[in-house]
Formats: sequence, C-alpha cells, structure tokens
Amino acid sequence: MKAKDVMTSPVITVTADTAVADVAALLLERRISGAPVVEPDGRLVGIVTEGDLLHRAETGTERRRSRWLELITGRGASASDFVKSHGRRVADVMTRPVHAVGPDTELAEIASLMERERIKRVPVCEDGRIVGIVSRANLLHGLVAYRHGQAEPLPSGDDEIRRHLTEQLAHEHWINANKINIVVAGGVVHLWGEVENDEQRRALRVAAESVPGVRGVEEHLHRHRWVE
Repeated sequence: MKAKDVMTSPVITVTADTAVADVAALLLERRISGAPVVEPDGRLVGIVTEGDLLHRAETGTERRRSRWLELITGRGASASDFVKSHGRRVADVMTRPVHAVGPDTELAEIASLMERERIKRVPVCEDGRIVGIVSRANLLHGLVAYRHGQAEPLPSGDDEIRRHLTEQLAHEHWINANKINIVVAGGVVHLWGEVENDEQRRALRVAAESVPGVRGVEEHLHRHRWVE
C-alpha cells in the first residue's frame, strides 16, 4: 500500500498568518491534532501541532529554563522558547522544516519515518504542494482495509506451502534457514531444527501462520546450547 491509498484528502490547512488562538480552536473543532501550514498557492512551509501549543504564556505553561541550563544550551534556546510561548501567529510557533512524502511512498517507509523522527503525521506533497496527509490512524485504517479486502485464502497444497515458507525464510536475516526443516502435512506446518532464543521461535511460528492455506503450526524446535 502507498500513501495515496490511505491519506486524508483534502487536508485542513492554515496559513503562517493565522492567529495561534484560531488554530487552537480549529484543532478542537475538527478534532485533529495538527494542521499543515501552507502558502496561498498550496506550497507546504510548516506544520503546527498540539505539541507546538503545549507551552503557552496564556495558560501559564510556558517553559522556563534555569540559569545553569541556559549556560549549557545558550540564550538562543531560551529565546526560541519565548517565541513559542508568546508568539501570536502560526509562523512563530510552527515546526519546520517538515518531513513530507510523495503519493507513491510505501506505507512501510512512512511508518519508519514516523518512528525515526517521533512524529504522528506526515504531509503528502506533489510538485511541492500538499495533496493529503497520513497520520498514525491512517496507517491503522490501511491495516483494517487490507484485512477486509483480502479474499478468503484457498487452501494451498502442502508442497506449495512448504515452498512458500522456505523461500520466505531464506530472505530473513534473523534466522539461519539451513538449520530449520519444514514438513507440511494436511495444511499443518511442522517446524524442526535449532533456534537461538524464544524470539526466533515466535517469529518462525508467525511466518508459518502468515502463509495462505496453513491450518496450524506445530513446533519441534530446540534451543541451541553454547559449548565453552
């Protein structure tokens, strides 16, 4: 699946000149946690989120740095905090630069980006202009759609199940496939061989269960014993 398959579109956006109070009201009214900031021509310039409005002077939640911390981080950091907590326009509080993706970006890449950058949403841009947004919830929507969109898998033959699983394990770095033997009888996968830990054991079971036509999995695996 790609970004264009799950993204929310059209996108609720604001401009850099939008008042901070108006953005807060918009987020509450639309029940969203963030909004991209765009130029009049639709070009993406930033994003404003609940986190950007967390420390505000109006609510007495502005961030205050101690003198010794100011010496470590520099006065620039304190000045930046002041702008965030006292700025009246979105331009003063928004996050930039923005991590954006294209409509054809794979969901796996988006999920990795969210995890790596610790963000909850990613704007989708085409020719520099925003066309959608993918949130964590959108990724879950994709998972649900995939589940419901799958046709009920037809039982595969035992030989086909064994071939499919063997090929899959040969490309996985977490297991030495040469130490695993797979026997399939009546749709039940029997796993024989050696594993280093319970995570490998669990991963082998999950891999077998994910093959269409598998009716069950029986493990006959043993832990590798290190000899000193």
